Amino acid sequence: MSSLPSVEDLRLVEAVGRHGSLGAAARELLVSQPAASTRLAALERRIGERLFDRDTTGARPTPAGQAFRTEAAHVLTHLAVIVERTRAAARARTLTVGTFGSLAPWLFPAVEALADGTLVHQVTEHGDRLVEWVGEGSLDVAFVAIADQMRLPATVTATPVATDRLALFSPATVPAGRGRRPFAGREVVTYTYDMSVDALHRRLAELGARPRSAATAETAVRMARQLGCAAVLPSGLATGYARDEERVSAVAVPGRLTLFMVTRRPTPPGLAALVGLLPERLGLSAAPAG
Repeated sequence: MSSLPSVEDLRLVEAVGRHGSLGAAARELLVSQPAASTRLAALERRIGERLFDRDTTGARPTPAGQAFRTEAAHVLTHLAVIVERTRAAARARTLTVGTFGSLAPWLFPAVEALADGTLVHQVTEHGDRLVEWVGEGSLDVAFVAIADQMRLPATVTATPVATDRLALFSPATVPAGRGRRPFAGREVVTYTYDMSVDALHRRLAELGARPRSAATAETAVRMARQLGCAAVLPSGLATGYARDEERVSAVAVPGRLTLFMVTRRPTPPGLAALVGLLPERLGLSAAPAG
C-alpha cells in the first residue's frame, strides 16, 4: 500500500476538520460512516500519527490533524482548477500570481492591466506560504514584503520592486498628538506587512501609545474610525483608504518596507518587465537599483 494519501483521504480529512464530525463528513462525501471511519483509521496508521480526537461530541483535529488538513485544502484547491486552467491555457497565456490580503485589492488590478491579455489567476496567502509555492512551482510569481527576512528556497529569486514607509492614519475626529509622547494614554491600531510588528509596538509604547494589531490594512482603518483613534500602517495603503477629511502623515517609528517580486530562477523576461512598471501603478516609490 502506498504511503501517499489518496485524493479520497484528503477530502475526508478536510471535511472532518470543517464539520467537526465524522458522520457529517461521511454524509457530504456520500459514504457510510463505518467506511469513513475505516479509511481515517487506515490513514492514521500509515502516517503514524493520530489526526483527530474523536468521541460522542464530535471530532477535533490534533496538531498533526490540523497540519494535514491545511495541506489537504491546499492540494484540493489546486486539483479543483486543474481542468479549468488546462482549458484556459489552450486558449490564452496564463499567470498565477500571489500576494498577501492587504495588497491584493491594489496589486491584482495593476498586474491585470499590465499583463497584456494574459489570464491572471489570483491567490492570497501569508508571504512565507507564497514563497514556498513559488519554489514548488504552483505559483508563477509572488509579491511579498518578507523576502529579506526569511530563508528563500534555492529555486527562487527575489527582486526588490518598490519601497514604502509606515505612516499615521488619523480619522477626522482624532486630534494631532504633540510633544515627546504624542500618543500618551491613547490606543493606536497597527498593521504592517513585514515582520517588524514587535519593534513597531515597542516604539509606539515609548511614545505613550497602547498599540493594538489589526489583521489587514482595511481592518486597521476601520478599527481606527470605529474606536476614534489613530492607526499606523504602510503609507501607500493608508493613502488608498483615506477619505477626503482624513489625514495621512509622517510618524516617528521604524518602518521602511520593501515589496519583493519572487519568481523561480531565472526570472522570466515577461515578469522582469513588471518591476519597472508596478511602482507607479501601486503609488509607491521604485526600489533602488541593485
